[in-house]
Amino acid sequence: MLPATAFQELKIRLQGTPAATGIALERLVPTAVEPVDALLGGGLPAGSLVTLEGLGSCGRWSIAAALLAQATRRGLGAVIDDGELYPPALEAAGVRLDRLLVVPAHTPVGAARAADALLRSRTVRVLVMAAARLRAAVWSRLASLANRSGAVLVVIAARAAAELGAAAAVRLWCSFDRAIVHGTRGLWCTLDGFDARTELRKHKRAGIGAFAALRSVVPTGDYG
Repeated sequence: MLPATAFQELKIRLQGTPAATGIALERLVPTAVEPVDALLGGGLPAGSLVTLEGLGSCGRWSIAAALLAQATRRGLGAVIDDGELYPPALEAAGVRLDRLLVVPAHTPVGAARAADALLRSRTVRVLVMAAARLRAAVWSRLASLANRSGAVLVVIAARAAAELGAAAAVRLWCSFDRAIVHGTRGLWCTLDGFDARTELRKHKRAGIGAFAALRSVVPTGDYG
């Protein structure tokens, strides 16, 4: 049994810790895209559902690939493939394909079931999937499973439906700014990349409407 003085000292020390004061230190998952991490205050919250939204080739998959690259350096990442996955582009972005789980799913129900199983397994750090038409209860369940597993569930969407947007903890809107061309414009020029803009549309901590400018974020072969 601790003496009264030692017990009191321990109590005082504990009162100064985050756990004792009820302040949980949120674990962040860096994207390794510096402007985006600065926008997010260090990275994406672990255990959250995140949407990367935008039209066409706007850098959504570049951010997702950077997340998968980080995840596969130390553990496993996963992608639910709707038939448009291009592994060479992921490998060029630094993703270790030997640590990437690829699950084919061609229907909304199939995608939901695959995400459910992967999140419940608690084996992956980052899970990427295309947006599917799912009920609000399904997105809510997937967000809850992500929270329990500590994984980041990244959903790629042109524009998040209301059901998905409500379940997301973070929403990022990606947009094309301008192409970066090397050489004479026209037949003899080459595309080196493009400038893109990422705007924060939902986050419980960061300022809504803030944005990051990205330069040449897309490697050759990127598809959105």
